[in-house]
Order: sequence, then C-alpha cells, then structure tokens
Amino acid sequence: MSEGQVSDGADGAGAPEVQAQERRLHRDLGFWGLTGIGFSNIVGSGWLFAAMYAAQVAGPAALLSWVGAGVLCGLIALVLIELGATRPEGGGTVRWPLFASGRLVGTLIGWSTLLSVGGTAAEISAIMQYAAHYIPGIYNGHTLTLSGLALATGLSVLLTALNWFAVRMFAKLNNLISVFKIAVPVITVCALIASGWHSGRLTDHGGFAPYGYVACLTALAGGGIVYSVNGFQAPLDFSGETRNPRRTIPGAVLTGIGLAVAMYLALQLAFLFTVPENLLGHGWQGVSFDSPFGQLALILNLHWLSSLLYADAVISPGGSAYVGVAIDARHTYALAKNGTIPRYFMKVNERYGIPRRALLINLLVIVVFLLPFGGWQDIVSVMGDMYLLIYAASAVAVAVFRAEPGGETAGWVPGLRWIAPLSFVVASEFVYWSGWHDLRLALPLVLGGVLIFLVMRRPGARGGTAAVESDGAGPSRPLAAELRTGAWLVVYLVALTLLSWLGTFEGSGRLPAPYDSLTVAVLALTVFFWAVRSGVRQLLAKRPAAA
Repeated sequence: MSEGQVSDGADGAGAPEVQAQERRLHRDLGFWGLTGIGFSNIVGSGWLFAAMYAAQVAGPAALLSWVGAGVLCGLIALVLIELGATRPEGGGTVRWPLFASGRLVGTLIGWSTLLSVGGTAAEISAIMQYAAHYIPGIYNGHTLTLSGLALATGLSVLLTALNWFAVRMFAKLNNLISVFKIAVPVITVCALIASGWHSGRLTDHGGFAPYGYVACLTALAGGGIVYSVNGFQAPLDFSGETRNPRRTIPGAVLTGIGLAVAMYLALQLAFLFTVPENLLGHGWQGVSFDSPFGQLALILNLHWLSSLLYADAVISPGGSAYVGVAIDARHTYALAKNGTIPRYFMKVNERYGIPRRALLINLLVIVVFLLPFGGWQDIVSVMGDMYLLIYAASAVAVAVFRAEPGGETAGWVPGLRWIAPLSFVVASEFVYWSGWHDLRLALPLVLGGVLIFLVMRRPGARGGTAAVESDGAGPSRPLAAELRTGAWLVVYLVALTLLSWLGTFEGSGRLPAPYDSLTVAVLALTVFFWAVRSGVRQLLAKRPAAA
C-alpha cells in the first residue's frame, strides 16, 4: 500500500461512500504535530502524583519501573506503528480489528472505544476538581453542583469548538500546550533539586529496592506507572491526516514515549532526593502527600512554584482533554464507517476536513458522563481501561495481515513475528493489572457489545446485512461464521474477568502472585494464536465472494 493511501478493507473492496469521506480529511500533520499529540495525550495531571505512588510501592527501584514501562509501551507501539504506517486511515485503531477479525470483534472493540469517551469526561472532571481550589461551590462531595456542571459543560463546548476547524490549527495549538506541559515539570525538577537535595537516597532507608524487586512489577500498575505512560497511541488515530505516514508516524510515536519517560524519570529522581528526611521514619511507604510536588514546594518555601503547579494541574488535564476530544471524534467517525453507529456521523466537512458530526455526538456523550448521578463516577473511572483492549486487538490484526497468504511480507517494523504475540501478552497484563475493582465493571460492559452485534445483524436492522456490505470490510458473512471468527475475544474477556477475581490485583487472592500474572500470559498466548488463525481463515473465506 502506498503512502497516504486509504485502507480499503481486508479484501481490497472498499466502500465508495467510506472512501469519499476519507478523502476529505486534510493530510496536514507532520512529525512535530503528531509528536505533540502523543505527548499531550500521555501527560495529564497524573505526573503530579505518580512519582509518590511509585516510591511508596517500590522505593528508589521505581526508577526501573519507569524504564520497564517505557520498554513495554514501546513494544506495543511497534505493532501500532506498523499498522499506522502501512494502513493509514482516520480512526485506524477502530478499523483494523474489523478488517482482521470480523464484525463481532469490530463491534466489541468499537463499543469499548465509544464507552472510553468517558475517559475524556474524567479529565474534564479532574480539571473541575483542581479549579475548585480557586472557584468554591462547583463541587458537592464527589459530584458537580449545578454551577459546576454548567462550567464543565462550557469547558466541553470550548474544547469542541477548538477542534471545529482544520487539523493544522488543532496541531499548532496543541504544540503550544505541549511546550507548557514540558516546561513546568522541567522547572519543577530544577527548582526542587536546587532547593532540597539529600544525598544517599538511592541506598538509604532500606536500600535501592527496600520492598524487593518484585515490587517494580507491582508499581507498574499499583503505582500508576502504566497509566501515566499510556496514551502513546494517539498519533495512530490521525494517520489518515498525516503527510508521509510511513516516515512520520514511527518517529512521532516513539519520540512521544521517550519524552514522557524521560520526564517521569526526572520527576521520580527529584521526588526521591528532595523528600525531607524527617518524613522517612517509616520508609518510603510512610511518605504521603495530598499534592506531592505542590506540598514539597511549600515545605521548601517555593511558593511561586506551588502556584505554578496548581495552574498546571488545570492546564495539563486540559491539554489531555483537548486531544481526547479530537481522538474521540476520529473514533466516532471510524465507528460510523464500521456501521456500528449511523453513517450520518461519518460525514467530513469538505472545507476543513473535520468530522464535525462526530464531534457533536461526542460532546453530548461527555456531558452525559459529567451528570452527577450516583454510581456514574465508578463507571467513568474504568473507561480508560477499556481502551487497553485496542492494544490486544491491534496485535492480532498485524499478525493476521502478515500471515494471510499473499499479504504484506515487509513493513516498517522488523521482527513482528515475535513482537506481535509478545505485545498481546503485555497488553493483556496491562488490562489484568488494572485490578478487579475496575475490571468487574469494565469487562462486562464490553461484553454488552455482543448484544449490539446481534441486534445489528437481525433481519431488517439498519446496520444489518445491507449496511455491513458498505463498511469496507468486504461481503457479509453468515451470523454463525462471524460468531466463530470472533469467539476468541468473548472467551478472552470472560477468562480475564475470572482471573482478575481470582488474582492478587484487588481480587480474592486465591491465585497468588506471581502465578496470577503467569497464568494471564499463558492465556494470552493461547488466545493470540487462536485469534490469528480465525482471522486468516475469515480473510481467505472472503476471497471467492470478492472475486
């Protein structure tokens, strides 16, 4: 496939309507625009807390956890890079599972992605929580008041309006935000180290790994490290709006990860070396702040830095929410191409190349998630976990495209034969490490997508047989065949839910560590090869009909 060419489905028979809308996207994004999108999506308000939580779990050995998170995320990123560089398409992370694994998998992944819009609502909610420091009366306990809801809705409208025009304008504004998001942590590190450096911190108070090196793995999830580095996939959803995607996307994704990990390592070092000695009487586990870097700044009489940090606590999640609104629109646009939601939302504005109808429906969903209904806060908190399933589905997709007879045999990334299954295992561990508290809600919600698939496939349904003919994934197949092809994802989700309940990450502990994570790895490898065989089989089954 040549650079900039629109992916037209696994069988090469693209839908004219889909291709017509895809051609309206403006291919204006370059390396720095994509890098800024990735970095801004990674770095939200979490950088203000992750260093403390990681130190509580692993002590100074948390430094190894950050390096490990960068390596693991880089491994998954290689899979996404291959797909984005060789099959560029708007909202590609939603489209590739459909092409490779059929409509059941495409619907489940699409449904989980649609629900993950709640993650953007969570970022906006975080902004409101920090803004409450300056604006009293916008929160009542853990829910927004009427005035708070009005302010949050206004912010959502503003972020949507800023995404309303050409993607080039979006990229320039995001680059400015990214510069600020880099500058504040750098200033924080320099100011703290200059004011409160304590030598020997890597070996004192229990040594470099006071809680054992196994704690480095625990810190990946329990210390919030994985979720601080997560978000690197954002440039892939803009691959259809990128100049020279084969050359631009790989460097942008990896640079975004590298910048973020370097920043987090510097912040971790600053935290380890500047915590006052009198707070370490009970070791690193006893160090606790409500606002780690802000309170450290106050302890060191850096009041100006504390004020800057509180301002950044609003701007950083604001930048992430800004990118989140843009990504959500590309996902909704891709879901409309898939036929998961009405094609009405697929329309791209001819002048600006923006899927404006998708932006509007996402604005409505975000506002609904912001409503202060009981129990919704728990649901919103797990929406980000759902997006992790895209990593697993993408690993299957790249292996299916490579394994298909006559498929692509050479791409940008070497060694995908072993990288793909390994990244599927890593993605599965990321999901599992989210913990039972989140997964007990997230995975059953994703499985609810099976009902959506069955409703869409019933005779006479809008989005049934007639509609799926034009989704770009080839001719419609019998329901039984689609269920067989996608059964691996249903089994995978059910098994992960069971293991999460049995395991040690907020589960019952019946399956002790590290055997719980090893069991997840075995399950993942088994399911991966099953999924690849099913995907290749369904691509081959389409060939006679397509011919």
